[in-house]
Amino acid sequence: MPLDATGLSLVMGAAVGLVLALTGAGGGILAVPLLVFGLHLQMAQAAPIGLLAVGLAAALGALLGLRDGSVRYRAALLIGLTGMLVAPLGVRLAQRLPNAPVMATFAALLGWVAWRGLRQGSRAAREAKRPAARAPVCAMNPATGRLSWRAPCTALLALTGSLSGLLSGLLGVGGGFVIVPMLAGISNVPPRGVVATSMAVIALVSVGGVLGAATQGTLAWPVALPFAAGAVLALLAGRRLSARLAGPRLQQAFGAIAAAVALLLLLRAVGAAT
Repeated sequence: MPLDATGLSLVMGAAVGLVLALTGAGGGILAVPLLVFGLHLQMAQAAPIGLLAVGLAAALGALLGLRDGSVRYRAALLIGLTGMLVAPLGVRLAQRLPNAPVMATFAALLGWVAWRGLRQGSRAAREAKRPAARAPVCAMNPATGRLSWRAPCTALLALTGSLSGLLSGLLGVGGGFVIVPMLAGISNVPPRGVVATSMAVIALVSVGGVLGAATQGTLAWPVALPFAAGAVLALLAGRRLSARLAGPRLQQAFGAIAAAVALLLLLRAVGAAT
């Protein structure tokens, strides 16, 4: 028997939560395409639903990360609060721009994420064996777990928050695909800490986008609630799998999926524009 809209929303949300648990970065960027193709929503309708689901799932992941001490909470607060301030701007832009160019922008962004996932997946094992060439901009003291708060570090973290906030409001993505590589590139925070910190930021940034959509009356709650429930439940289950499945092959698989979805979105955007 085919699933109704509620059941389909639950299943699609579960797929988003599982990806978020495994990567800390990919759930949000797959949520909107699933809603666009699975439930035939417009980008402006799908974006806040995806943001709500990813935000709730990320909040749960962040709380679990805080419990085990893997969240760098000062960095998460700076990135997240900056993103919260910028996210409503992205929501306003999403409501004013036509659907086709927004979808094409999302497809281009997803294509970049796919390329990065495939490229980094093939290089991860080799680069992991290389010694660090220089101290990172945001160096973490392994003994205390605290970052060195110098001006370049603070500026880069604030820039990361601004970009993730804008994309969150405009496209309904959590911003983890920006936060994870940025934080990993400028710091020596362990991968588990990067993922947990990313989830904390996504939870904060999502607040601005969801509130902006809710106050403007563009959040479809009958779809959003089961979608979010599926994401939260799958994230709990996915955390048990993350230690065994994480690695270069997972990055490559996510990159391949993202590339296929990007192509489908681009074709749909071209069809909508003609």
